[in-house]
Amino acid sequence: MAAVAYQGEPGAYGEEGAQGLFPAADHQPYPSIRTVFESVEVGRAQWGLVPMDNSQAGSINETYDLFLRHGLHLVGETIVRVDHSLLALPGTAIDDVHEVISHPQAIAQCEEFLSALDANVRAEYNTAGAAKKIAEGKLQGVAAIASRRAGELYGLEPLAERIQTYPDNSTRFGALSRDPAPLAEPEKSSLVFGVGHVSGSLYRCLGAFAERHLNLTKLESRPRPGRPWEYVFYVDVEAPAQLAAMVDALEALSEHATFTRVLGTYASASATSASSAPRPTVSPAR
Repeated sequence: MAAVAYQGEPGAYGEEGAQGLFPAADHQPYPSIRTVFESVEVGRAQWGLVPMDNSQAGSINETYDLFLRHGLHLVGETIVRVDHSLLALPGTAIDDVHEVISHPQAIAQCEEFLSALDANVRAEYNTAGAAKKIAEGKLQGVAAIASRRAGELYGLEPLAERIQTYPDNSTRFGALSRDPAPLAEPEKSSLVFGVGHVSGSLYRCLGAFAERHLNLTKLESRPRPGRPWEYVFYVDVEAPAQLAAMVDALEALSEHATFTRVLGTYASASATSASSAPRPTVSPAR
């Protein structure tokens, strides 16, 4: 059975994404995004699933930085609806909670709820991992921010549900492979390029797409590792890499960029509408 690596523990949102995109595969948890990349690169897993962007918190910078260090390809994407719950040992009341633990992204996404809760907040490496830690250690008065499914897996009870600040909260996950072949008919492409310290260089790079009426759905700069004050730009384009206009655009881009690398061409994911999601079912107000 083909293996898919994801970051976290069973019950993590990454596992949910892996189950949706690779339902028949063996889903293998890894402790970090970096180890997911490494597991695919060395062949322990055929695919990896890594978080790329959150609709509330923005890009997952670690993932984008790792693309530069590894020669893997983006071959697909999926969007997972993120509904956070506050989970604790059975019998715990919300007034008993003195500490909340979770992944830093989840903590940031629940900032409004947590600001009204009289408890210390501490970061853990994963949402489901935080739930597992409470269950295994029988930690009284400690709650985790994780999915309701994580609570069911580890025998925790929800004290409050849908506690994210914005109800329409979702995370886009990218599928990694050593093989560049997309999982389905490609509709979009992702790439990274560098620009020199020359006036108008970025303008000319972006013009390669604008002149061919190619729509960019993402443009973000990141520091270039090992080169202080130099930046690279990550771009998502609504066109497969094989499209004639895209081939021309990449050729024009290479004339102005210091380097260009297509990360992958793949099918787009459809986001589930979350605009009608209810607010938290329990208020932490005392």
